[in-house]
Amino acid sequence: MMRDGLGTRLRLLPWTTPDGGPCYLSTSDPNSRLSCMADELETELLDSAEQVLGQAKPLLAGEGVGERELRFTGVRLAEALGDALRIAVSRGARLPDN
Repeated sequence: MMRDGLGTRLRLLPWTTPDGGPCYLSTSDPNSRLSCMADELETELLDSAEQVLGQAKPLLAGEGVGERELRFTGVRLAEALGDALRIAVSRGARLPDN
């Protein structure tokens, strides 16, 4: 878990820097504008992952699917899984300490 100079937990955001590095937010206000934007994007990414999975299952179960379709599906599934894992890490880091 990342912390700022004052010891405040940093929130892992659902987007990255232009070079693919993680972006973090330092705020104690879960209703800040940037926090709300991150919450909305997380919801959209999870909805998108659900749609990708819903379309991938029948495609992968079918016979005669071409290599191009399988590759495209695999890439989309990998992207969706990466997004879901990033969100899980971010949310897990924001759980209260026991």
